[in-house]
Parts: sequence; C-alpha cells; structure tokens
Amino acid sequence: MDEILALQDRRIEAMLKSDAQTLEEIIADDLVYTHTTARLDTKTSFIDAVKSGKSIYNSLELSAREVQNLGDTAVVTGHGKFHVGNNKFELRFIDVYAKRNGAWQMVAWQSTRLPD
Repeated sequence: MDEILALQDRRIEAMLKSDAQTLEEIIADDLVYTHTTARLDTKTSFIDAVKSGKSIYNSLELSAREVQNLGDTAVVTGHGKFHVGNNKFELRFIDVYAKRNGAWQMVAWQSTRLPD
C-alpha cells in the first residue's frame, strides 16, 4: 500500500525536522510507541520529546518494508538504521496504522534493537 508507506515517510521526515504540527496530524491520540529500550511514549510525550530536543533524530532509514492491508488497519514491518542523539543502531520494527474518519493515523510502534 503506497499510501501507508508515503505516510510513514512523512512521519520520518517530520521527526527529522522536529515538525510537531505534521506529527500531530499523523499520530493517533491513543498512540503506544515502544522504543528499543522498552521506554513507552504516548502521542503527547513522543511529540514533546521531539519538540524539546530530548529526542534528536539525526537520521532514520527504513528498508525491507512490507505492508499488510487488513482493511481499516495496515501493519508495516521492516528494518531501520537510526541515528538518535549520539547513538547509532539498527532495529526491526512493526508500525501499525488505523483508518479513522477516512484518514490513516499511526496507532502503534514496536521496535527491537539488533545486536551490534
């Protein structure tokens, strides 16, 4: 589903640019964002961390992405290379989007860090 991958790309770009307005639009109010460290974020805490500079996303590259279309839900899995703050690491992820009121929004992220 190209629409979901394009939305995911917009979210990544917004994270890199600390674009809170775009993140507000793309991320659902009930987001559950699980980092590789097992730290949990809500929509508010995630966007606040990006805006405040607590989470500085220097580069984010996603690859090997596959989308499962489940009707009003889409699940994206893949591989990522992240440079956050002073940390560089690779991960595998699952990213879930739900279609609500005619628009897709991100509802969940779960990532697992790959061994160095």
